[in-house]
Amino acid sequence: MKNEIVKPSILPGFMELLPADQIEFNKLADTIRKTYESFGFMPIDTPVIEKSEILLAKGGGETEKQIYRFSKGSNDLSLRFDLTVPLARYVAQNSNSLTFPFRRYQIGKVYRGERNQKGRFREFYQCDIDIVGSNNLSILNDAEIPSIIYSIFNNLGFEDFTIKINNRKILNGFFESLGIEDKSDVLRIIDKIDKIGVVIATQELLTSGLSKGVIDNILEFINARGSNEDILLFLKNLDISNSTFKDGLCELSTVSKYVKLFGVPDKNFKIDLKISRGLDYYTGTVYETFLNEYPSIGSVCSGGRYDNLAEYYTKQKLPGVGISIGLTRLFYQLNEVGFFKNDTNSCITKVLVIPFDNNVIDYAISFAKSLRDKGIVTEIYLEDTKIVKKLGYANKLGIPYTILIGDEEIQNKTVKVKNMVTGNQETANLDEAYKMVNI
Repeated sequence: MKNEIVKPSILPGFMELLPADQIEFNKLADTIRKTYESFGFMPIDTPVIEKSEILLAKGGGETEKQIYRFSKGSNDLSLRFDLTVPLARYVAQNSNSLTFPFRRYQIGKVYRGERNQKGRFREFYQCDIDIVGSNNLSILNDAEIPSIIYSIFNNLGFEDFTIKINNRKILNGFFESLGIEDKSDVLRIIDKIDKIGVVIATQELLTSGLSKGVIDNILEFINARGSNEDILLFLKNLDISNSTFKDGLCELSTVSKYVKLFGVPDKNFKIDLKISRGLDYYTGTVYETFLNEYPSIGSVCSGGRYDNLAEYYTKQKLPGVGISIGLTRLFYQLNEVGFFKNDTNSCITKVLVIPFDNNVIDYAISFAKSLRDKGIVTEIYLEDTKIVKKLGYANKLGIPYTILIGDEEIQNKTVKVKNMVTGNQETANLDEAYKMVNI
């Protein structure tokens, strides 16, 4: 009886890459990781599977609809849907062993059962940093975050991008001054106004119960234009006595001042009163980052300040500030707009050692090891086939150098180094070969 062939496929909403694309993906991840570490953030890793009671401690709603939840024996389990809730559990659980402020980064997969659509994924990597304090956390940490965002995208090769910033206290205080009691709906609508447009946003605000006059005030407020100093002056001149508004204006002024001292150029940093971050756990500073050359991508890095990270797991107050980069979506979108170079490299090998036949295999293996010991990524072709096919293998993968070894090379204790791009071929000993390929 023949085995039935199962058609190979993966679930919708999951991304799987060929080696050339995976190399580019890994470069993105490595750049982000190295940048995080350069600012002193320490790595942690939390389980992909958490107890459902941990992930759902805040309550159901959209989270419960999107979560992957299952049972194993008597255990009620769920796949993590972000890296923030596991961080909250981690900090609450290990607070006695951590040093505060606690600066951590994590790069890992998360899972959301969202409706499948192009560019949105059910399994995806997030790259998060957070600075968590014990009882209090200086507002200057909020000013350092844009410098980290700036360094990341600068290191990735971008120059024309904008880190947009606002403060939720300013928005909440302004809404309170207008007599708006339920601010969550208004924040949610404003957060998406650039996507849905003013007309639809106005309709939704009317539906939420606001008057035309109040809506006009909101639209005038969030559309304030000018330099960062102009917008801060505009806010000050509103002369709003609301204490929440005043606190937010003070914080935004401080952050704006120190962002410059942290080295972020004015052209890459902008106060934008539309930035609200719809998630309700943000309480102060909020960030969104946009690549100006690729406006269709939308925000590529977002986050903000929260008053109490782990309020559902401990009585200890743990304020914090952080950002997240959706790495899988960012890679997909950049690939779609042709950001990555279309070269032929689909491996990381620098040198392919090619023995002419099995008689010289011992010498070839020894030579390959010597190159690896010197830090050169080296592969050896072990299949017994024609030399043309061996060279074709290197060409197909885009390996830049081959080292050819036959009986003559063994006798002379040399090798032939072939540049696969130019076609040039030279005889060399180990040290000379190393210098030729170490470019």
